[in-house]
Amino acid sequence: MIVGRGPSALAALLLLCCYTTHAAAADLADKLRDDSELSQSTAKSFKRLMPVRFYSLLEQNPVANATLSLRSCTIFVPTNEAFQRHKGPTHVLYHITTAAFSKDQLEKTVSSDMEGNPPLYITKSRNGDIYVNNARIIPSLSVELTNREGKRQVMHIIDEVLEPLTALPTAKTEINNLDALQFIQKADQLSVGDNKLRTYRSQLALMKKESLYNAPGAHTFLLPVDEGFKITTRSSLVDGKVIDGHVIPNTVIFTAASQHDEPKTSAAFEDQLKVTVSFFKQKDGKMYVKSNTIVGDAKHPEGVVLSEIVKANIPVKNGVIHLIRRPLMIIDTTVTQFLQSFKDNGENGALRKFLEVIMDSGGAVLDGINNLSEVTILAPSNEAWNTSSIDNIVRDRKRMTDILNMHIIKERLNVEKIRQKNANMIAQVPTVNNRTFLYFNIIGEGADAKITVEGGGVNATILQADVAQTNGYVHIIDHVLGVPHTTVLGKLETDPMMSDTYRMGQFSNFNDQLNNTQRRYTFFVPRDKGWQKTELDYPSAHKKLFMRDFAYHSKYILERHLVIADHVFTMKDLAQMSLTTDNVVLPTFRDSLKMKVTEEAGHLHDEYASHEWTGYVITWNYKKINVYRPDVECTNGIIHVIDYPLLEEKDIVVSGGSYMPESSICIMLANLIMITVAKFLN
Repeated sequence: MIVGRGPSALAALLLLCCYTTHAAAADLADKLRDDSELSQSTAKSFKRLMPVRFYSLLEQNPVANATLSLRSCTIFVPTNEAFQRHKGPTHVLYHITTAAFSKDQLEKTVSSDMEGNPPLYITKSRNGDIYVNNARIIPSLSVELTNREGKRQVMHIIDEVLEPLTALPTAKTEINNLDALQFIQKADQLSVGDNKLRTYRSQLALMKKESLYNAPGAHTFLLPVDEGFKITTRSSLVDGKVIDGHVIPNTVIFTAASQHDEPKTSAAFEDQLKVTVSFFKQKDGKMYVKSNTIVGDAKHPEGVVLSEIVKANIPVKNGVIHLIRRPLMIIDTTVTQFLQSFKDNGENGALRKFLEVIMDSGGAVLDGINNLSEVTILAPSNEAWNTSSIDNIVRDRKRMTDILNMHIIKERLNVEKIRQKNANMIAQVPTVNNRTFLYFNIIGEGADAKITVEGGGVNATILQADVAQTNGYVHIIDHVLGVPHTTVLGKLETDPMMSDTYRMGQFSNFNDQLNNTQRRYTFFVPRDKGWQKTELDYPSAHKKLFMRDFAYHSKYILERHLVIADHVFTMKDLAQMSLTTDNVVLPTFRDSLKMKVTEEAGHLHDEYASHEWTGYVITWNYKKINVYRPDVECTNGIIHVIDYPLLEEKDIVVSGGSYMPESSICIMLANLIMITVAKFLN
């Protein structure tokens, strides 16, 4: 008796059954029957896997029974759980092939026993998983035996019911094992839901590209449905090259087996035009496909076109078909029209929530976008809005409008331009929101590079870049900018511009306090380039600031930069306060910080800056220090990123290989005097 739970126990049970059945010269039908009877009294975890439902269907099919009794075969058996998810009829013979294949013996295609012998496509993923069409073979549950006729038979348990291409009940002609071209020509008679292909079919014939779709082999075909041609002029843009861009030759991609965002070469890939296609899945489960025109021409501009898959994984004789909501490669809408297409979950559902928030805020933001001749939008994904910190802000129209405007840039900014801006510094770009800048950073290199953007205290990662429109670009990001979701410490830890300050605070234990949500901090954080400047000014002292042996002194310097009060001080607040006094006095951990804040015009942010703007300047101890990024909001305070630390040469004394702040020297002198007095009194 086998006692246990989970797949490992089930595998042992199946193997035991395999040996006993082999000895009795049974067949897979007996094996399935035994498993289904056994499952009636086993644990629920067994029962959801055992193929009870499939065995009952198998019993009713005389062809399948004859195959199992007389021939070698491989049978792909869906679990009961797979049947619970499945809708529609089950085609038993589509799950059987009349040759025995272990997992290692499965080739790229095997012929099913269904009428016309439509192929089953085998995909082996990088992590070792094996898929039959869109169904994964569950590891360790395969069984091999010999039937009474001495024929080898193999059973693989799969996690999805296999679905062949079938005709509608009203179809007038018999339909068996169609290729992609026949599918397009007979689409109105096939079971593909309400999706129509008449527009694309007519363009295919007009461009004489039929041979692309009836080519032998195994390919992936992307077919835009009629819904994607609501813009009446769009069909005229479907030329021969666009049709090529909808085919991935010599590669069959089913969605479950697809590698996320892995570009595949399309049939439109030559010297003058290079188009790749890739698949990706949203967190809500929706699958999308995108074309990326890497090298374009006058008719086919560069950029990404995104399309939702409306019906996936339709197997045909020469590959697989995915029906998509709109054609790829065609860039014929403005940014405003693109956003409006999300209404009622239209062309793409990926930014539906973003549009809803824009419209709920009064629609003025959309009007502003529409008035821009060139524009780039950082658009938060649907999931980005599902945080409690946003719920109350959404109801505040004025603040929400400011936040939305933080996502809008008045120029065409694709990834290539971001890379160029990042060549000498972390790229900074002004937004429609007055005095708000976005800061781009590229982490890593090549295909693995990740692009982040910071705005209003929030770091977001670009999930999908360069979605091209006629007047600009849309980049889909994973967080809403301007709505903080991390503490001062969290921001310090994750922002690449503040890594030196974070590192200094870690070894001196200064950072420990910055996670306290009961306090309100205003932290003047020198950016990394600011600390690098001190290396030129005070080389010996700079070295020691980042050494653990001098952690006390590093902590002392950092405490000067941290204001602790019952509220935060924005740069606007400090500039207003500076109008009535020579020095604004702010409470710090040990003492107080005295400064004056003014607004000045010019290249305040970097010597490489291409724009002039008005920014904030701190005057501290007769030194002028530019504020590189003001008002970076956090959940327990605010950060002002400054160009240079609040540090002077007299703060540092270097002697005998050490240095210490002036106040520490005073304390030591006082201690020496007290010791001398004590000795004198004794």
